[in-house]
Amino acid sequence: MKVKGIFALISLVYFCSSCTVVSPGEAGVIFNRWTGSINAVGQGMVGIVPFVTTVQSYPVSLRTYSMVKNSNEGSSAGDDSIDLPTREGQHIKQDISVTYNTSEKKAAEVFKAFKGADIEDIESTFIRRTIMTIAQNAAGQMSLQDIISSQRDLLQKKISEGLIGEFEKMGFVLDKVNLGASHLPQAIEAQMQQKMQAQQMALQADFELVKQQTLAKAKVAEATGSAEATIIEAKAEAEANRMLSTSMNNLIIESKKIDKWDGKLPQVLSGATPIVNIK
Repeated sequence: MKVKGIFALISLVYFCSSCTVVSPGEAGVIFNRWTGSINAVGQGMVGIVPFVTTVQSYPVSLRTYSMVKNSNEGSSAGDDSIDLPTREGQHIKQDISVTYNTSEKKAAEVFKAFKGADIEDIESTFIRRTIMTIAQNAAGQMSLQDIISSQRDLLQKKISEGLIGEFEKMGFVLDKVNLGASHLPQAIEAQMQQKMQAQQMALQADFELVKQQTLAKAKVAEATGSAEATIIEAKAEAEANRMLSTSMNNLIIESKKIDKWDGKLPQVLSGATPIVNIK
């Protein structure tokens, strides 16, 4: 009975050591130490020969490797942001994250290329170095102003295009690249702030100039309107005076006619014109 128990225990240990599980979202690679053969397998339970075959798993689901300044957010501890050179020879620190996965069809090639290393080791060597090299080469062709503002999307695109080819060679598939915060040295940041302040002051000066020009135009328009109104008023007054003068002259003439009339009507009216206007 005791022998049977020992045999059962040995059988259980052997069974447990002769199989392993490839987790969901991973591809397994079986390596035979005796023959050197390499075979890729899918997720689930996989049979192995103890001390003869081993299984290494690689992620076929998406995985993100981050290199950032904040020690609590990156894949590595401490300030792990990338040092990027610029076309002017300046340097900035840049946060970046890269999302990728292992090609299920090329899992065996990944195992062979990296000598059976696990994914963490591959990330700390190949993935990390490749990201840094591609990003630095792309940034070195651009100005500081372009990198941190107007051409930021272009930098991200160049890094993505470079990584696609390098990853594919080694059996990996790039999903996307995200550029995070840019960290400027204090001297450069001070220069940028001074430049921004100068631009703001210039904009304010332009605004004040436009404002004064607008006010001046308004005053000219107001003065022109007042002058025109005065001219129109003077013309109206002159016309009124003219009409009044004409009326007065007519009255004076009629008054003088009346003063000269002796009160006698002409004896003969036919064809004659009386002194006084009958109307």
